[in-house]
Amino acid sequence: MRRLPLLATAAAVTLLFAACGSDDSTEPDASSSSASSSFDPTSIAEDTEISALLPDDVASTGTLIVGSDTTYAPAEYIGEDGTTPEGYDVDLAKAIGAVLGLETEVQTASFTGIIPAIGSKYDIGMSSFTITPERLAEVNMVQYFSAGEAFAVAQGNPKNVDIADLCGLTVGVQTGTVEDEALDALVAQCAADGKPAITPLKYDKQTDVTTALVGGKADIMYADSPIIAYAVIQTNGQAEQLGEVFATSPQGIVVSQDDPDLTAAVQQAVQKLIDSGDYLKILTAWGNEAGAVTTAELNPSVS
Repeated sequence: MRRLPLLATAAAVTLLFAACGSDDSTEPDASSSSASSSFDPTSIAEDTEISALLPDDVASTGTLIVGSDTTYAPAEYIGEDGTTPEGYDVDLAKAIGAVLGLETEVQTASFTGIIPAIGSKYDIGMSSFTITPERLAEVNMVQYFSAGEAFAVAQGNPKNVDIADLCGLTVGVQTGTVEDEALDALVAQCAADGKPAITPLKYDKQTDVTTALVGGKADIMYADSPIIAYAVIQTNGQAEQLGEVFATSPQGIVVSQDDPDLTAAVQQAVQKLIDSGDYLKILTAWGNEAGAVTTAELNPSVS
């Protein structure tokens, strides 16, 4: 559920946590991912009624350009060949392209640079974007997934971290995420309560956050629930989830508000995949069927 402030989330988290971190250096990438999906986009046929909704400038290219921060396994990441984007967001993007009769090209981007480039550099953005009022003020968002937040510690919780009071600890988080914003609130709360300071340990890439946790630089890691669950697999059990998933929120595909035709085409393509069962097959292949939704709602009401 990454990126941008969620006041309700921050408030809820403040009741539970507080933390601290250090050292902003980056260790080698710890995210070598072995998972893969059996999804084959060629198995999905074009729906000509839906593809007819496409604006000419997209249809004429024959390609759907997708902006994605490919450091967020298992949603989106670079595969073992070092170049190919993989993940359930990538497979869903390919499936959407297939319904629209388009090839899909997923381009790696910095997370914070995707929304500003929607409608110019990218046709859509798929990068685990939490749907928030702030984002809805800038872009259209088609709901396609639901995720919560969670924490992880090193295996066995050697530092005896208690999520009821994280003040005085080092917390790893990816820059620009919902968790990043919530962590800022936790830092302020610890200070207001006169407790030991939180030292946030922030990285541009989630893979570096995971590396920091496993390498002992971070006492605890804060991220979306699918990312926490996958980090346990990625690190061969060197990390473990601490506590339960909380603050579940919808995630959305980003489309320009100035492009109602593309928005309608993407929304209907996602609903087609949901109704056909292909959507659930993709999520199940990645072990994330728990995040499935039944309706591709456009700009759902969120707080």
